[in-house]
Amino acid sequence: MKVLIVEDEKLLASSIALVLQQNGFETETAYDGEMGLEYAELDIYDLIILDVMMPKMDGFEVARTLRRKHLGTPILMLTARSGVEDRVAGLDAGADYYLPKPFDTRELIACANALVRRQGGEVNQLSLGNTTLDLATAMLCCGAKRVQLSATEFEILRFLFKSGSSNLSKERILEKVWGYDSTAVGNNVEVYIGFLRKKLSRIGSDVSIVAVRRLGYHLEVRHD
Repeated sequence: MKVLIVEDEKLLASSIALVLQQNGFETETAYDGEMGLEYAELDIYDLIILDVMMPKMDGFEVARTLRRKHLGTPILMLTARSGVEDRVAGLDAGADYYLPKPFDTRELIACANALVRRQGGEVNQLSLGNTTLDLATAMLCCGAKRVQLSATEFEILRFLFKSGSSNLSKERILEKVWGYDSTAVGNNVEVYIGFLRKKLSRIGSDVSIVAVRRLGYHLEVRHD
């Protein structure tokens, strides 16, 4: 399960990430509202943990914007403002649960697990056309044929599946799969896209990875 943490207090964000990772979650972090919104709009997360008071855009506005765009990712809102009016404002903005600071990490994990279960987070595969990506085994399947993906191949293809028809630039793929501090370059993305195309072809998939000049990649189902 993948969690986006949107929290401007870097020490707290790191602490939340560590606790979640120790409980089996993958995490990514954004440190202001605008960055958090940009990440959340990718629609690749199973849960968003969202602070209220942040620079550039507060958590209420981030939540409202996501709901206006019909993005249903569960939102767990964190804030030191624990009054009834603030809790109501958070829920009205689109949050699914409102956890006041300071909080017990056991409650945080319990809330995270409950929200993921409620939204069908137990689903362990993604499908497009005649092809399925098994999230538990990193296996790419088409009918009776299947092929194992490497960790990097899996992360790239998972990102593409979750992004639908939206183009993903090489820069975005590098950030999400290799990380900000990596020395990987655009050519690395091209190489792994090549690997994935060969594996899709090997199992008879009708899914293509389409390259759009200057915009990036997306998946399409061929109708031969």
